[in-house]
Amino acid sequence: MGSPWKPLLLLSIISGLAELARSVAGRPVSYAAVLRMKPDSSSSSLLRPRLRSRQDHSSFSQDWSPFSRQRLSALSSQEDYRSEESEEFGPVFIQEPDDAIFALDSEDKKVMMSCEARGNPAPTYSWLINGTDVDVEADFRYSLIDGNLIINNASEAIDFGKYQCRAENSIGAVLSREALLQFAYLGVFSTRARGGVSVREGQGVVLICTPPPHSPEIIYSWVFNEFPSFVAEDSRRFISQETGNLYISKVQPSDVGSYICLVKNTVTNARVLSPPTPLTLKTDGVMGEYEPKIEVHFPPTVLAAKGVTVRLECFALGNPVPTITWRKINGNIPKKARLRKSQAVLEIPNIQLEDSGSYECKAENSRGGTAFRGHLQVYTMPQWISMINDSQLDSGEQLQWECRATGKPRPTYRWLRNGEPLTPQNRVEMLNGELIIHRVQQADSGMYQCVAENKYGAIYSSAELKILASAPMFNTNTVTIIATMGKDISLECRPRASPKPRITWKKGERRVQANRRIMLLRNNTLRIVNSSRADEGSYVCRAENQFGSAEMTTTLLVKEAMKVELSPKRVEVTVGESVVLSCKATHDPSLDVNFLWLLNNQPLNAQQDGGHFEYIRTQSSTADLMIRSILLKHAGKYGCRVQTSADTVLAEAELLVRGPPGPPGVVIVEEITDTTATLSWSHGVDNHSPITTYNLQARSPFSLGWQTVKTDPEPVTGDMESAMAVELNPWVEYEFRVVATNSIGTGDPSTPSRAVRTKEAVPSVAPANVSGGNGRRHELVISWEPVSEEFQNGEGFGYIVAFRANGTRGWKEKMVTSADSTTYKYRDETFPPLTPFEVKVGVYNNKGDGPFSKVVTVFSAEGEPREAPTEVKVSAMSSSEIKVTWKAPSPGPGRPEGYEVSYWKDMEQEESGKKKRTVGNETVILLSGLDGNTAYLITVKGFNSIGQGPPSASVRATTKKNPPSQPPSNVMWIQEGNNVSLSWDPVKAMENESDVIGYKVLLRQEGRGHSQVMRTPNSAAVLVLPEGGTYIIEVRAVSEGGEGAASSQIRVLTSSGVRAKSGQLSVHSLPSNLAWTPLLLVLMVPSAPW
Repeated sequence: MGSPWKPLLLLSIISGLAELARSVAGRPVSYAAVLRMKPDSSSSSLLRPRLRSRQDHSSFSQDWSPFSRQRLSALSSQEDYRSEESEEFGPVFIQEPDDAIFALDSEDKKVMMSCEARGNPAPTYSWLINGTDVDVEADFRYSLIDGNLIINNASEAIDFGKYQCRAENSIGAVLSREALLQFAYLGVFSTRARGGVSVREGQGVVLICTPPPHSPEIIYSWVFNEFPSFVAEDSRRFISQETGNLYISKVQPSDVGSYICLVKNTVTNARVLSPPTPLTLKTDGVMGEYEPKIEVHFPPTVLAAKGVTVRLECFALGNPVPTITWRKINGNIPKKARLRKSQAVLEIPNIQLEDSGSYECKAENSRGGTAFRGHLQVYTMPQWISMINDSQLDSGEQLQWECRATGKPRPTYRWLRNGEPLTPQNRVEMLNGELIIHRVQQADSGMYQCVAENKYGAIYSSAELKILASAPMFNTNTVTIIATMGKDISLECRPRASPKPRITWKKGERRVQANRRIMLLRNNTLRIVNSSRADEGSYVCRAENQFGSAEMTTTLLVKEAMKVELSPKRVEVTVGESVVLSCKATHDPSLDVNFLWLLNNQPLNAQQDGGHFEYIRTQSSTADLMIRSILLKHAGKYGCRVQTSADTVLAEAELLVRGPPGPPGVVIVEEITDTTATLSWSHGVDNHSPITTYNLQARSPFSLGWQTVKTDPEPVTGDMESAMAVELNPWVEYEFRVVATNSIGTGDPSTPSRAVRTKEAVPSVAPANVSGGNGRRHELVISWEPVSEEFQNGEGFGYIVAFRANGTRGWKEKMVTSADSTTYKYRDETFPPLTPFEVKVGVYNNKGDGPFSKVVTVFSAEGEPREAPTEVKVSAMSSSEIKVTWKAPSPGPGRPEGYEVSYWKDMEQEESGKKKRTVGNETVILLSGLDGNTAYLITVKGFNSIGQGPPSASVRATTKKNPPSQPPSNVMWIQEGNNVSLSWDPVKAMENESDVIGYKVLLRQEGRGHSQVMRTPNSAAVLVLPEGGTYIIEVRAVSEGGEGAASSQIRVLTSSGVRAKSGQLSVHSLPSNLAWTPLLLVLMVPSAPW
């Protein structure tokens, strides 16, 4: 059986193809056709067939997505699609080959060099290696897939070199940029044993790597004794990435051992190890100190491409170990440069032209120093400044192309035509990137390339030269022009032809001759000045060149000139009124007429102005414009433009709108005092109604928006441009604005002035609502409402609190420096509670003292309670409740507002206990939630808003034992009618429980919260149930410790319709472990506890 997923995969593929077909508007479009499509305006210019730039297209393949929605937008027009498909153009590269490195040890022995171009007809491809054609037919190792070159069994000996792709069609041929194909490999070290190296301690040594054959670059490292113990580089040891050698400036005993050079290919990551080189110490003594000797350094001339990272090496042997320093001759080392490997390597990233110059490394120790100097030269590959573009010329015209590029060294230029070198000839000139071809011919058509190159690279710019050769052709052969008498008329003649044709004009059978009214312009247009009826007729323009001829006939009709009248010409209205402008046209009755209304030379859109405008067409040659509820913005110049096929006439009228004034000009604060501000402003527009008055407004952080201020003079008349705002508050930041008023109304306000602050002044507002009271014993508490910042009038604001005992003469004054303070407390042990004081509060700031408030009487504090409650009595009410009573202290200062009862277990600390407060001055409280059969200590103390008084002596009380934990059991009942007789086994209390003193039977009708309670000392009871309803019954044991656990609930349903007959008995029992019991005569069901 076949795989079940294969049909699903096939359906998925079909669905995907259907979506693709729909995305291209149902047209069968090939990939090549997509490449020829004209992109939309957002597409890159690289995709435009006629205005394409033919420079390096390496980036094009990244952006080109032939099936993207953006690229397919060109298919929206069938005509565009067909015209683009039919238009021929030369090859344009989409993808050019890139430099490549092929690993010889790769399992895939194929190399692919990519190339793709577009063109119409579709291009064909060929390749060159090192300037020689690749014969794909003769050498089986080569094959072409589209434009891509596939090399099988590639080898360095045959295939290393520079590759170029040639794309060609019937228009011409172009060459791609050169791409270098290299091969990566890494040989093996010679297996011959290496001789040992023996030096004295303190002497320098160089261990030679001698790497095997390789390509391209390799990375060097050294292994000490055994892999993977690598040599760590520091100021004493250095591995050169140029030579591969290991340099030890000063050998130490710890250096003795075996050294192995390890090299790694940067492309294949292959690694090989050299045979070991033993390093030993001589026994004939220690090497003494000696001056540095630079053993490895960068070349005297370093060439680097712009943008790469340059590494300059410098390392010296010496004893003591030398120190390496760097400097740039006649300049500073670039800030981006970094020192690596204990300063043995100077690394300069992203090298630029300004980094060129001479660099010096210096090695120094206590015995001396030495230096090496070399020159860093930065080169750049050519880069385009200007390139060539496609050109279309008539045969015989002159072609002039110029391309310019930058680079170091300066680039040279050469030209290619259809991929072959172009040489100077009698009609062809080439000089410094400029190409001139005189008197171009059809044979000069083709693809041209400008090549800018220096020794570091070459860049290509491509363009197509098309020589036009066609007979004259008009877009249309007949044209009708309707003109009005007295106007100038232009009859155009613009055929498409190459070369330019000869033009002649005829009217009827006669050739048109130029005179003072009829002129033949340079662009072949026939111009008739001051036309009349006599000029009507058929005019024929004939165009002719060596390839053929064509004619176009223009029929000229001359009509009477149209006249337009717009009334009224000038009208004045007031805001809110309405007006009608009437436009009447007098014109040739054979012509249709159209009206267009303008406001200030812009078309008037009646739909976008909230219904203020309405067009009214009363007759075919009359149109009215109604303007309702006119606004100021409707003022201006209205135009009525009337148009026929013959001419267009504009009539204009002016509408003046009277309305409230516009905003005054900029408000300037000329002068500021503590309570005044002198303001100036400039007149705004009066909207055709003179300004009568100005209103000055101010805003501060303390005001509710803008407020009108008093002025001097009052009022401010419309001819004034300055006034004084008065009665301002000192030391307040204000903004000011001005509002103008005329007979129509009040206009918009001016722009606010800059914020300014009035000057300081002595405070003028005293604190309000001075009062006091409360506080602790011997305290006088004085309070007031703080003065708003608006009335503090300056910095350094504070309060002066003055007070004296009633009957005394001198005032005590205290300074309160905080402007936000609302209270002051004065303490004196000498005055008794509730002593009356005269109190007043004043204000001050840095400018002086302000007024005091009115004098009020404030009493000193009576203090917290001074005596403890007496006669504290306690009694245990149950196992969880204790009742506490006490007697209030004698009346006097410090009266309690309530009492706090503290209680804690006898064996615990008071801090671990709990507290409970009374409501008001009650002298009794019930403590609940206590543990059964537990002794508690209890105290009582009074409190008020000032604090707490002393506690009473602690009193001891013990809660009663817990009630029985067992519920009544073996509950039985007998029901006769509505009478229920209950009985149960007596409950026996355990040793730690309270004795049973009776039972409580609870009866509740279902759906009601009220319960009936029946108490009995015995273990039996008789209940009388009212007729009708459902009743819930339960039984509890009662003890001194409280009520015990409840029995299981009994649920009894009685009904007048279902009632036990008199004398008919039903005896039932309800074990404690049952939730419900079925009855013979009475329905009983379980219920939740209640």
